[in-house]
Parts: sequence; C-alpha cells; structure tokens
Amino acid sequence: MKLLESAKPTRCSNFQRQSRLSVQQTPKLPQAPVPKARVCPSVGSRKVGIVTAQSTSFAFGSDRSEELHQETKKRNNLEANTPADFVSRYGDNEQRKGSDVLVECLEREGVETVFAYPGGASMEIHQALTRSNSIRNVLCRHEQGEIFAAEGYAKCTGKVAVCIATSGPGATNLVTGLADAMLDSVPMVAITGQVPRRMIGTDAFQETPIVEISRQITKHNYLVTNLDDLPRIMREAFFLAGSGRPGPVLVDIPKDIQQQMTVPNFDIKMRIQGYLRRLPSGEAPPATLQQIILALKSVERPVLYVGGGCLDAAKELAEFVELTGIPVTQTLMGLGAFPGMHPNSLHMLGMHGTVFANYAIDRSDMLLAFGVRFDDRVTGKLEAFASRAKIVHVDIDTAEIGKNKIADISVCADTAKTLAALNELIKQQEVDLDFRPWREEIDGTKEEFPMKYPEDDERIVPQYAIQTLHEVTEGKAVVATGVGQHQMWSAQWYKFDGPRNWLTSGGLGTMGFGLPSALGAAVARPNDLVVDIDGDGSFLMNIQELATLYAEKIPVKIMILNNQHLGMVVQWEDRFYKANRAHTYLGDPDVEYHETGDEADIFPDFVAAAKSFRVPSRRVTRKSDLRAALYEMVNTDGPYLLDVMVPHQEHVLPMIPGGGSFADIITDGSGHDDF
Repeated sequence: MKLLESAKPTRCSNFQRQSRLSVQQTPKLPQAPVPKARVCPSVGSRKVGIVTAQSTSFAFGSDRSEELHQETKKRNNLEANTPADFVSRYGDNEQRKGSDVLVECLEREGVETVFAYPGGASMEIHQALTRSNSIRNVLCRHEQGEIFAAEGYAKCTGKVAVCIATSGPGATNLVTGLADAMLDSVPMVAITGQVPRRMIGTDAFQETPIVEISRQITKHNYLVTNLDDLPRIMREAFFLAGSGRPGPVLVDIPKDIQQQMTVPNFDIKMRIQGYLRRLPSGEAPPATLQQIILALKSVERPVLYVGGGCLDAAKELAEFVELTGIPVTQTLMGLGAFPGMHPNSLHMLGMHGTVFANYAIDRSDMLLAFGVRFDDRVTGKLEAFASRAKIVHVDIDTAEIGKNKIADISVCADTAKTLAALNELIKQQEVDLDFRPWREEIDGTKEEFPMKYPEDDERIVPQYAIQTLHEVTEGKAVVATGVGQHQMWSAQWYKFDGPRNWLTSGGLGTMGFGLPSALGAAVARPNDLVVDIDGDGSFLMNIQELATLYAEKIPVKIMILNNQHLGMVVQWEDRFYKANRAHTYLGDPDVEYHETGDEADIFPDFVAAAKSFRVPSRRVTRKSDLRAALYEMVNTDGPYLLDVMVPHQEHVLPMIPGGGSFADIITDGSGHDDF
C-alpha cells in the first residue's frame, strides 16, 4: 500500500562520537568538527555529543539557583535517603562485617526487596541478609531471572531495584540484563561478589573481570578495594542509577572485603561533583519555552511523539494535550504515558505502529519529541521521518540531543518540569490553538485504515486473545511480555491508561524477559493483577522461574500464545525469504501439531511442565473456550499458566520493513500468501 509519495529528505545529524563518561572527573571534551559547534557533555550516560549550531536552537536546563545548590548539597550526604524510621541494629562504635555494612547501606536507601542468588563469593552477603529485619530476598532460580525480575520491579515503580549474584558465572549471567537495563534506562544497582583481592588477576576459581566486561553496558561501575569506601560507593551507586537518565550501576565486592571487620562511617559525602555539575536542573529557559509556544502558533499539523522519558510526566502531558488539542503517539517504551483510549491517542508509531500514527508523523509540520531517542524501529529511514516538520526535542540526556535527528529547538531538561512550565505559559498567555481540522484529517485515516485482524470461528488468533484479555481485566492489569510477535500484538491490542503498567524489553529485545519481569512487578505491587503475555519460544528461555512463583507465593498469571514457532522470524521468512524455514520451528521434529490437530503432538507440554512446578495450568485450542479460561486464570489464587494455541501463519501488521519509510508500509497478508 502506498498512501503518499515518498517524503522529502531532511537533514540528518552528524554521527556522534561515543565514549564512556567517567563520573569521577570532568572529561576533556572533543573539539567540534564544524564552526560554532556546541559541545554537549553527557549526563549520566557514556556519550559525548556534538550538536552543530547551524539552523538549530539548543538549550540546557535553567541556570543553577541557590535553592538547587542547597538541594545538591543535601543529596550529597549519604544519609539524605535514609528512611525516617530507620534504626541500626548496631551500636555507634560496634564492629561488624563488611557484608553487614553493605546490607545496612541497602536499608538506609529504603530497599525492601532484593533479588539474589547465592554462591561462594556472595555467601557473606546472604548471611548478612538473614540478619536484616526489613529486606526480603526473592530467590529466583537463575541470575538472568533475578536481574529481569529487578528490571520489572524498577519499571513498574520507578524505584532503584537491587539484584545480587556471586562471582564468575553468577556475574556473567547478569550481563544480558545489564545491557537490557542500560538500553531501556532502568534504575538498578547490581551487586556481585568477587574473589578475594589478593587473588584478582590470578585466574582464580570463578573469577571474571565483571567490571571490565560490563563497562560499556552500565551507567557506571565500581570495584571496591577499601571497605571504608563502601558506604560512599553505595550512596553514589543509588544516586547515579536513579538520577538524570536512569541506568544500571554495578558494584563488585571482593569476598575478603565482605568478611573484614570495621566500624563504618555512614556520614560521608559523595565524590561525583563532575556528574552533579552536568546534571540538568529542570525545565528549559523561559526564552526557549516561549520559542516553542510561538512555533505552535504558526503550525497547522503538530504531533506529540512521546517515549519512556515521559512515564513520570503523565499528568503534565495530559494537561498539555488538554490545553493544546495536539494528537499523541507513543513509542513502545512510552505506552501508558498517555491514555490509550483517549480520543487524541494515535497509539504506537514505528515499525509496527498504527497506520494513522505513522501517517500523522509523515504529514506533520511540527513534531514535539518528548523523552525519546529517535530509535531506528521508530524512524525507519531517517531522511524520510517527519521530513516536513519542525522538530522540538526535549530529553534529559544530552547525548540523545542531535544524535540521530537534528532538531530545530532542542532542550536538555526534565520532561515533566518542561511540560509543566509550558502549561503555565499557555494558561498565563491564554494561548488559543485550534487543530480540529488536523484531527479530523487523522480521524479520516483511522476510518480508512483501522487496526484489524482476521476473524476465525474456531481458531484463536493471537490478536483476539489479547483483546479479550484486555476486556476481561478491564485494562487494569500490569502486563509483561517476552520478545517477538506476542510483544508487538500486546502493544497494539492491550490499551494502557496509565504509566508503568507495561513491562517489555525494548532496546535490546531480550527473549525470556516476560516471566521474570512479571515476577518482579508482582513483588513490587502485590495488590495488582500482573499478567505475563508470552510466546512459547520466549517463555522457554526462563521457564525455571515457575519454581520461584510457587516457592515465593507470587501470583503471576501467564498467557502463552503458543504457535510452536519463533513467530517473528517466521514472519520475516514469509515476507523476505520465500517462506524457507531456517531453524524457526520449535515443536516436535517428527510431527507438527498444526498439521494433525492432536493435542498430544504439542511440544513441549507447558501445561504438564507447569503442574510439575505445582502451578495450576490449562490449555485452550478453541475460540469459544477462551473467555471462560481467561476468567478462570485471573480469578485463581496464586500463579496460573494458560497455554493458548494460535496459528503460526499470522503476521504482525501494520509493518514498515527495516530501513523503510511510511511509503513502504504493509497492511495486509499472512503466512498463507506468497510474497
């Protein structure tokens, strides 16, 4: 389908030099390669960006006030985050082990839950955890499961989560989760045990240089070599993980440090002055805000493009839309930042976004990009993305400003504070904006190209299963997913009306994320319904966490969309490889359920597997049985697994092929067709 002529090319940003930023000192910034370039120091990421000044207005957050300076001094003290009711188990001058110092650091940060799996180099930490009266350890059955659980905990609360692993393989099992958290900006402190200091570098048993391994996939990391530094390092780790653009921080602690006796000093200052100086303080300067409002007055077809950076700005975003009437589209990570059922919602944009969202972006004359990074799965062909639009880019991380797309007005600031300031100016100046003709144009596209799926009297198509789940749960569930077709269908058909109810692996696209992240969310929000919508391939990667659900009494509900294949790869095989199957069939190699229709041929048997973990389970194969099965799932106490058999020929649509543009959008077809 070709809706419009190919968009005119627009200017692309220069490729930005990537480097890891040390938080211990201010880096020497590179010289700009073009005249009048403005250098943008990184804020809590590894990037140092160079944004050209040509045709671009760039603004950092407002200048530091004395009030902000005092706030910075306050949070520079380790005790700033200590809960008001905290009481140490030790006397002021009482000696304790380093592991007990670590646990008290966690208690002082208000940590109530950790996800930790013990081993030789972390045993001391686990022993100390048993002496804590306020911290619960959730014992996942694999270190990857524990770090994904920590991600789920952090994503659904916004709090800094904690996971702990031993040295060697325990630490390396965290690596995928660290990379995942880094790309999705998840606040987390990962603690690893390490061999004793004297054995570091000797290839000792279960020794791995996890600091070096994780250097490029963490916001910062530490190797503790002096026990006296541990309280400061832990305060810094939590502050770094949760401030600016959030991310994972790793703290590696040798076993002899854990065993050493000391009287700790918790009243100690952080040593991250360079980081603090570069941390954006709030909203854009008033002149820049006024420039945005003047731009809004001069355009006819504006669109809000919002991402994960707006999850904590939902209230301010809703007011901004109410004041301006601008339609809103969201990234995969931004789902829930704006209510999915709101008439101004265009739902998700990008590769598998709605036709009308991508149409609006292509036709827009002003793009308000808040808390986004112009990811390739959103933009496709960069030159064609929003090629007709003036671009306003607001983000907390300077490294994202101008990295992929040059903006006309760029603001490095907090999105919530910036939106709040814009709202106040609009009300003060009584700005009158009328974009009804534009919304009516988009509504026409909605009617012409609605979201749809094939109807089937007996088979359960996956889109129908998710839509029915939305109806059964009234859209109030916390939903986690693995990665693949089920992930995209969940994003399309489960409408989120609030932030932090959608947990998925976006940037890294990690299969196996769904179950453990749902586990972490259920621990964090025990009174909310948590559902893992998973695929059979993704679920199998961390199936061992069913044991955790039972043992820890965690009531996660699991709906597996089981097509016996790696569905997303199959879709690409169908579209671009003449349906040649290259190791994408996951069922019984001797017989295929979709050919026989015999439930005995389903492989593996997730229902039997769940029961072996003492988790109640059921399978449905007919559409007429689905709704009742879903009600049974959500109303059963404790964990529950529902295996839903779906056809493998279904494709996630719409679809813009990688590197394509809106003109290349695909809206029909399935595995039954020849391409």
